[in-house]
Parts: sequence; C-alpha cells; structure tokens
Amino acid sequence: MNLDLTNKKTLVCGSTQGIGKAAAKELCLLGAKVVLLARNEQKLKTVAAELSTLSKSVPDYIVADFSAPENVRQQVHEYINKNGGFNILINNAGGPPAGNITDATAESFIQAFKEHLICNHYLAQECIAGMKEMGYGRIINVISTSVKQPIKGLGVSNTIRAAVGNWSKTMSIELAPFGITVNNVLPGATLTSRLEQIIADKVQKTGKTEKEVVESLTTEIPAKRFANPEETAAAIAFLASPAAGYINGTNVVVDGGRTACL
Repeated sequence: MNLDLTNKKTLVCGSTQGIGKAAAKELCLLGAKVVLLARNEQKLKTVAAELSTLSKSVPDYIVADFSAPENVRQQVHEYINKNGGFNILINNAGGPPAGNITDATAESFIQAFKEHLICNHYLAQECIAGMKEMGYGRIINVISTSVKQPIKGLGVSNTIRAAVGNWSKTMSIELAPFGITVNNVLPGATLTSRLEQIIADKVQKTGKTEKEVVESLTTEIPAKRFANPEETAAAIAFLASPAAGYINGTNVVVDGGRTACL
C-alpha cells in the first residue's frame, strides 16, 4: 500500500492531546508536514517540540479557540495566505459536556453546533481551494459512534455529531470530482481526558467506584478494553493516505465491536 505522505501538508485540530495528538504523530511518521491547531499555545509548543524528533523540521502551529468559530476561520485564513494551503484536514474537537437531552438548554445545542459543525465547515471552506489546486485532498472528521447509535447520557453530543455526519456525507458527494475525499472516523471509548471526565461524572452520579464504572463500560465492548488513541490515529492516517483514494463519504468505526449495527 502507498501510505507515503511526504510533502503532504496537514492541519490537525485539537492536536495537543488525545486522538488529535496521536494523529499528528502518526502523520509525521508517514512524512506529512504537520501544522497543529489548538487554543493553548504553550501546549502547542510542547507538542511541536515532541514531534520535531519525528520529522525533518519543527511542526508549525496555529492558536485558535473552537468556541469562537470566526476566530478559527480568521487564523487559518491568514495562515494559508502566508504559507499556502493544506492537502489534509483533520477536524477534531472535544465533545460537548455529558447529560440527558431532556435537561439540555437551547444554548448548549447552539454552542456545540458552533464548536463542531460550524468550525468544521469554516475549516473545510478555507482548505478546499488549495486541495483542488493541488489535486489531492483529504477531509477527515473525528466524530463518535453516536452517529450510528446514540450513547446514553450524551444528548447534546449525539445530536450534534449526527449533524456533522450528514454534513460530511453531503460534502463528500460535492468534492469527489476534484480528487478530494471526505470521511468520518468514529471512535468508541478511547483513553483520553474526555473518557476520564465521563468516568468521573458516572462515579459522582452513581456512587460507584471508578473500578466498577470502568468494568461496567468495558463489559459493553466485545474487545473488553478501551482503545488507545494511537489505534484511532492509525485509521485517520490510512484515510489520509493515497491508498484510501477511493474511500469516500463513509464512517470508519474504531470501537472494539461495541456498536450494534453495521
């Protein structure tokens, strides 16, 4: 398989921790020129320094906050004007807070919609022209298995993730003639700070121990364990590669077999 990403310029969002950081590392190892994007500049500098040991140069970074979509768009627009466009875009951001949908406020839906769908849309719009010009484009959205099967206690997330999934499918159809693919990676329970927070919330609400909560969560997973971020990053990197050029408009589930439907 051709997995070589040498000289392919890649923008990785949410890349200072978890799946985003693991994806940035994997893409570096395949030869991509990685640009990190997150809101914490100090963490960006730290990750860039770590990744510099895997590539010929220190990865660049963009400071932007997904809670302010216009800021994200402006920062990426300015970067592209100065440094050129991207071949690969990894849309990735932490999920909305947990909670039942009946308790959710209208504002929580609006904010989540901005942080996920609107930011993804702005980033894609900024990157598409360059992808068309270079004849190679990959847009990969890190969403959730809730696109296929809603997850209990994640009402707002279930709703917004599904919206992003349909946005992605629609865009994949429009961009396919230009050599640009658009796909989603759907992680299951993955060892990230997001999962740690979900476990902590369950401990507080149920009165169970952390061990009991972890056991109850892994019981639902045929693989009987949580994923490591690197396992999801491998799927992202494959979809970004030339080998995945005819895979378009689909969901790649990385969940150890938990999702009940195909």
